[in-house]
Amino acid sequence: MYLDSAIIVKLLVREAGSVWFNRTLQGHAFESSELALTEVRSAVLAKERAGHITARERKAAADRFLAMVEHDEFRLFAVSRQVLHRATAIQLACHPHIPLRTLDALHVATCDLHHSDACVTTDMRMRAACEQLGIALIPERPEDVKSG
Repeated sequence: MYLDSAIIVKLLVREAGSVWFNRTLQGHAFESSELALTEVRSAVLAKERAGHITARERKAAADRFLAMVEHDEFRLFAVSRQVLHRATAIQLACHPHIPLRTLDALHVATCDLHHSDACVTTDMRMRAACEQLGIALIPERPEDVKSG
């Protein structure tokens, strides 16, 4: 399953939807883009700045993610020229109805090129792009995610 960075953060830090995603994704193999190496750290830094987690929790979350990558619990795909070209094609295909941002387009392109089973995201723009491309989504409907 291909996870966007926001979902990875939900697996590492307790926030709305964390319990649902931890339970639903348990036992599955995870994939993402190498972008996640920076995006996840950025997200937990932002959570610390906002006072939602402590410095210790931030460091533990970042360390846990790196350990998951090192132990092959997460397969990270490179941001290659092929991914960049596919992301541009996806943005053009979605235009003007889906204003897909660059990093989101790179995630969707990576998921698409590597034929991931499903894209796990609650981002509405990414979901719309995935639907247009016929990529399966988890959750089926964002409102299915319980807040716990």
